[in-house]
Amino acid sequence: MTLRGRSEAKPVYVRLRDIIAEAILSGRYRDGDPLPSVRAFAAEQGANPLTVAKAYQGFQDEGLVVVRRGVGMFVAQGARERLSTSERDLFIREEWPAVRAKMDRLGIDPAELLERN
Repeated sequence: MTLRGRSEAKPVYVRLRDIIAEAILSGRYRDGDPLPSVRAFAAEQGANPLTVAKAYQGFQDEGLVVVRRGVGMFVAQGARERLSTSERDLFIREEWPAVRAKMDRLGIDPAELLERN
């Protein structure tokens, strides 16, 4: 997944963070796995290395990645679980109200959605 096609409303470092978060949540990167180097990820995404470093720093500040000097950055133990909890809380708090309001406007019953799956 790359930056292309992502919402342009978000700053680039946030879009890069979203890409890494999705990779951790989907299991592409598991606890203890190395993350791509700043330069490699920047080249892959067509981003500035300083912007990638800012995205990685956010993960480090949240305790989701650990740095091993001279080796690289690694997904911290329990990162997926903590990230999943915070993303779930963010969805419920910030995205769900708009989804629910649209469902109400369109007359969509949540039970109807569950029946379709």
